[in-house]
Amino acid sequence: MKTIGLIGGMSWESTAVYYRLINEAVRRQRGGLHSAEIALRSLDFTRVVDLQKAGRWDDAGILLGEAGAGLARSGAACVLICTNTMHLVAAPVAAMSGVPLIDIIDETALALRADGRRRPLLLATRYTMEHGFYAERMARHGIEVLVPAAQDRGAVHDIIFDELCQGQVRDASRARYLGIIEAARAQGIDSVILGCTEISLLIDPATLPLPGYDSTAIHADAAVRFALADVMEQAA
Repeated sequence: MKTIGLIGGMSWESTAVYYRLINEAVRRQRGGLHSAEIALRSLDFTRVVDLQKAGRWDDAGILLGEAGAGLARSGAACVLICTNTMHLVAAPVAAMSGVPLIDIIDETALALRADGRRRPLLLATRYTMEHGFYAERMARHGIEVLVPAAQDRGAVHDIIFDELCQGQVRDASRARYLGIIEAARAQGIDSVILGCTEISLLIDPATLPLPGYDSTAIHADAAVRFALADVMEQAA
C-alpha cells in the first residue's frame, strides 16, 4: 500500500472527513483491521486565509509546496491538497512536492463525465467560483461550470467561512443553499458540484433535486485507488 500525503487544516473540519473517508474505503476494500497509510501536514488555516485575502497566491503556493515536499520526504507517494480553493496553486505545489498530485478538479470532472454531466452548478468559496482557475480546468474536460448570482455567491462563501469551517451546521444555511440550487435549475444546470470540502457537512448530495457530486468524497476515493493499485493488482 502506498502512503497518501494530505496537506490539510484548510479547514481541519474537512480534513477530518478526508481521514475518515480514506480509512473507511481501505477497510471496505481490504477488510479486517486494515487502514490507510497516511502522512498528514496540517496547516494553521489563519495563515492561509490571510494570504488568500491579501491575494498573495505565490506565497501560498510556496507554503503548501513546502508542506508537500515534507510529506514526500516522509514517504508519501502522492499528495492531496485537501481544499478546492488552494488548487489555484496546484502547479507549484506539485512541482515542489516531486510526487504525483491528485487534483480534485480533474477527479470531479472525470466523475461528471462518467455520468454524462456537462453543465454543473458550482457551490464553493468566492475564490473558487470567481477566480477562473476552476472553470478553466473543467473546460479542459468539456464541462461548462455555472455559478450562482453575485449575491448568492457571497452567501455561499460566508456560510463556508463563518459557519462550516468553524464547526457550525445550521438548518437555515442548508435551506439557503437549496434555494440557490433551485434558482439555478432555470439556467439549465444538469448537476451540482459541492466544490468546497466543507459543504458535505451541510448538504448530502444524495438528497439534492439534481445529481450531486461531493468533491471531498471523490478526491478521497481517488487517493485510495492510487494507494491500493498495486495491492489490488497483486490480489487479482
